[in-house]
Amino acid sequence: MKNNKKIAIVFGSQSFEHEISIVSAITMKKVLKCEIIYIFIDKYREFYLIPTDIIKSNLFSSGEYKKFDKLELNHKGFTRKKLFGREKIKFDTVLNLVHGGDGEDGVLAGLFKFYNIPFIGPRIEASVVSCNKYLTKSYAHSCGVKSIGFQYFTKNEIITVEKFPVIIKPVRLGSSIGVSVVNNKEELDYALDVAFEFDNEIIIEPFCAGIKEYNLAGTKIENEYQLSIIEEPQKEQFLDFDKKYLDFNRTQSILSAEIETQLEEKIKESFKKIYNTFFEGSLIRCDFFVLDNEVYLNEINPIPGSMSNYLFEEFNTVIESLSLNLPKHKQININYEYVNKIQSAKGKA
Repeated sequence: MKNNKKIAIVFGSQSFEHEISIVSAITMKKVLKCEIIYIFIDKYREFYLIPTDIIKSNLFSSGEYKKFDKLELNHKGFTRKKLFGREKIKFDTVLNLVHGGDGEDGVLAGLFKFYNIPFIGPRIEASVVSCNKYLTKSYAHSCGVKSIGFQYFTKNEIITVEKFPVIIKPVRLGSSIGVSVVNNKEELDYALDVAFEFDNEIIIEPFCAGIKEYNLAGTKIENEYQLSIIEEPQKEQFLDFDKKYLDFNRTQSILSAEIETQLEEKIKESFKKIYNTFFEGSLIRCDFFVLDNEVYLNEINPIPGSMSNYLFEEFNTVIESLSLNLPKHKQININYEYVNKIQSAKGKA
């Protein structure tokens, strides 16, 4: 039975992960018990209101979405054209489900903040740090969380690798897009071409054989952490795009990783150090590496695929509670006191 809460899911937009966002959004229909309103952003950054009862992926690939109401965003919120004027689209909270560009880099966060729209998702600073792998590593270091050593290069630099294998990653992309494992010099040029197709900056990390990977999602509500189970994703060399997203709309809970209590606590403490107050208002997933019983942050997913719903026993409760405990936007009182004092001093009051 659905409750009276209304959540507007914003998805799509101009991003390499546009299609992943569509799958995530549709998945929410299966796991959220509240009333859902779907707001699609197309590749031209136009907003459309998509009927919840008929939403399906081929509405977007076919362009059929254009027959639905086009929306505008302003200080009144999202509105649609009616016979006499414009009608406001009513909802309680936005759930930012735009993966990659626009959603995870702070563009939409800034837009929602500008128009004072309550939303679940990373705020501007958290978006900037988590969508940039170079900045993520610096942030982790400042929080006392280790990360794998790396080299940073831009597109116009001469790139040399002394020891193989390595893993090459575009700096600003998630979902393993553009990521390659390189075993020798012969494979290097092609992998660099692939990575630079998506970004002008890359990082190169050593590829560590035998490394374990664990995923943990969570949020903080009323200063209390709400953490998911810890997942050990099944993979071959690394979790590439197809392995992640061919079954991306999964909703069934999975089993916790079989790890020792001490390691579990290390992972949870690392998550809490990363989340801190920096990510308040969002539900994030941190992907960790474990090597020789040491925990290393791999990456921060500020808007995880399908919101990592399958890692939570009570996902709907977590989202609903988070929507009621979002950071408050501080209103600034602008009264022109300073300007008026200047004018008075000049005798121009």
